[in-house]
This record gives sequence, C-alpha cells and structure tokens, in this order.
Amino acid sequence: MPATVPEGVRHEPRRDRLIHERVHDPYAWHRKPTEPTRCSECGALFLEGRWRWGLLYIDAAQGVCPACRRAADHAPAGVLILTGRFIARHRDEVLFLLHHHEGVERQEHPMHRILDIEERDGGLVVTTTDIHTPARLGKALERSHHGDLDIRYVEGQYFVRVHWRCDA
Repeated sequence: MPATVPEGVRHEPRRDRLIHERVHDPYAWHRKPTEPTRCSECGALFLEGRWRWGLLYIDAAQGVCPACRRAADHAPAGVLILTGRFIARHRDEVLFLLHHHEGVERQEHPMHRILDIEERDGGLVVTTTDIHTPARLGKALERSHHGDLDIRYVEGQYFVRVHWRCDA
C-alpha cells in the first residue's frame, strides 16, 4: 500500500542522485562524433554512443579516437609504477599478467590501452590511455602477488598515479 503524505507536508526532490564529474579530459570529444565514425589509426568504430571493435561499416566517417590522439601526443592519462625485488625476479611473469589483463580490458573498451612499458630503476613504469586501466592492473597484481597498492587520482584532472610495490 503506497505511503500517504500528510496534508501540508511537502517533500523536496532529491538532488544527490545526479553526479557531476569535475574531471575534465581534454582528449574526450566535446560532441559525439557522427555515427558511424571509424578511427583512421586503430580501426575502432564509434556506433550507438561508444567505441567498438570488429564492426564493418563501409560508409563510416573518418576520425581519430581519443586513445590514438593520446598515443600520438605521448600524453598518458594514467601511470602504473611497479617497484620492489619481486619485479626483478619475476619480470616476465609480471609483463605477461599486464598484457593479458590489458587485452581483456581492451576487447570490451577500445579506449583502454597500454601506451608504453618502460624499465626504470629496477622497476617498470606503465603508461595508459585512461584512468581505469592502471587501477585494474594494480589490483590484478595485488590479487595474484599481494604487495602494497596505492592509487591516487589527481584532483580536477583526468589522471591517476598507481604504485605497486612487492619485496617478496
């Protein structure tokens, strides 16, 4: 049975349901591209409001997706820093895990990619095209090999810095 509101009582509408992101991504399109649009660099297709792989459209408009624009500008949105003795002893295993999880993520989300993996000071530095992939990669490392994980989103920017350290 529906609840009745006593006469004279007024309910204010809830305003906490709308989340307004304060993060600005300079590589995001300000307007949605024409549908369908194919990225001339990677071949991803923008259709039904999102980027996808594997769809063939002969008459698709051409453009460059945000991930390819970031890659061309060498402007990562996220960085994953891997340090500790574990990295030196299990480098190939860690690289396999990173590439595997990136491949799974990239199948569903074409804009989520690893830009570069660089060896630095006995560790690895992984740069990505988005803010979600470094956090997911760090969590995958933490699940499989434990260690210490620290995720820091840069306030007001579309950037994340993730640090994973394991001395096991």
